[in-house]
Amino acid sequence: MTLIDLNGSYARSNGGIGLTLSDPSISLKGELSEKGVSLDFSFEIEDEIKWDFQSKILNSSNRLIKHFSIKNGFHFTLEKSYPMHSGLGSGTQIALSTGRLICELLKDDLGLNYLNNNNTSNTINSVSLAEILKRGGTSGIGIFSFDYGGFILDGGHDLNQTKTFLPSSASSAKPPVLLGNYDFPKDWNLVIAIANGDNTITGRKEVDIFQKYCPIAKSDVEKLSHLILMNLIPFMLEKDIESFGKVINQIQDLGFKKIEIDLQSEYIKAAMEKMREFGAYGVGMSSFGPTIYGFTHKNTKEVYKATKEYFRDNGIVFVTKAQNHGHILEK
Repeated sequence: MTLIDLNGSYARSNGGIGLTLSDPSISLKGELSEKGVSLDFSFEIEDEIKWDFQSKILNSSNRLIKHFSIKNGFHFTLEKSYPMHSGLGSGTQIALSTGRLICELLKDDLGLNYLNNNNTSNTINSVSLAEILKRGGTSGIGIFSFDYGGFILDGGHDLNQTKTFLPSSASSAKPPVLLGNYDFPKDWNLVIAIANGDNTITGRKEVDIFQKYCPIAKSDVEKLSHLILMNLIPFMLEKDIESFGKVINQIQDLGFKKIEIDLQSEYIKAAMEKMREFGAYGVGMSSFGPTIYGFTHKNTKEVYKATKEYFRDNGIVFVTKAQNHGHILEK
């Protein structure tokens, strides 16, 4: 939903808030093989996106194979997923899903136990797994969503770990600390809209943006921190969606989130305003976009219908809810 501190005047940087969605979701199947790493798809997928999934699964597998000196091979089947480069965190979820399956398949051979709240020599959790997989160098939202679900608040990094401002894909810092994990109101909905076209900001382009625009204004960090801790989270716990939504709208005009939105197309910016006009209580953009989201309650059908009519063939629009639990392992 947003990074909090890309200024660093108070001895820490990064930090963020995020929400776990029930849909779209990823379903990955893993099996042992004699050698190598292979991947099949249970659905039709574009070649470019297929290559992206393959590279992430192969990279994650090879990191664990090297770390644990694994002799086995692995075969994966991607049974369900959501759009890559949509700002929904698919990269982290794919990496952690791959790692989680490998640890489960070899838990007896490796002597591993996967425990969320433990970190002794014979246990592994999402944080230690992410460290091996080189994920979470800036944001911990995807990591903690994987284990816990719900609304996540992460505490960022000591500046001794992060000498400069970088996206997670380019940072070598360890995953951040978890400050808060809260159940999200079950009767609140989200209308999600993902525009067509190449609006993505990744790789070198993303690094350049961090280096160009950071540090952001200290005053923005101070206001954003106050809004999150003294407004957004309390209103969420009190189930006051109208006040919660107003804070979401305010967040879009502050700090690094404002920069992310300013770099988006005029169509995305206009779509966010339209969704507010249609009745969404608060509208935001996920990460660098192009995904936008609006919080709704009893007016969900009206907001969904109006948003879908606005987008027409220019993107996909659907309704989802928060997911107040982490990943599910099925045997």
